[in-house]
Amino acid sequence: MVSTMKTAKFAIGQVVRHRLFPFRGIIFDVDPQFANTDEWYEAIPADVRPRKDQPFYHLLAENSETEYIAYVSEQNLLEDRSGEPVRHPQIKEMFDKRPDGRYEPKRQSRH
Repeated sequence: MVSTMKTAKFAIGQVVRHRLFPFRGIIFDVDPQFANTDEWYEAIPADVRPRKDQPFYHLLAENSETEYIAYVSEQNLLEDRSGEPVRHPQIKEMFDKRPDGRYEPKRQSRH
C-alpha cells in the first residue's frame, strides 16, 4: 500500500504567516491532514477553502488586534522572516525563546 500522506513543510516552534490574511503565529502542533469539524471547514468561503489532504497546523496566532489559536492549512502558510517576536500569552507555557530568536518547545519532565 502506498501512502499519500505529505510530510509537513513547517516545524513545531517555527514562526509563520498566513498567505491571504494578516496574521502570524508559532506552530505548536501539526495534523498530517485535516482533523477539525465539517462545520469549521464549511464555514470557510468556498473560493479560499483549502484542500483537506495536506498538513494542517495549530498556531499561537496574533493579528494587529488580538491573540488567539488558529488552525491553518499548509498551502496558506509562509515562513515569517520578520524576526519580530510573537506576543501570544501562551508562548511561555509551551516554548523557550532561543538567543537567535527561534522558539524551542519546552521539554516535558516525565516521572
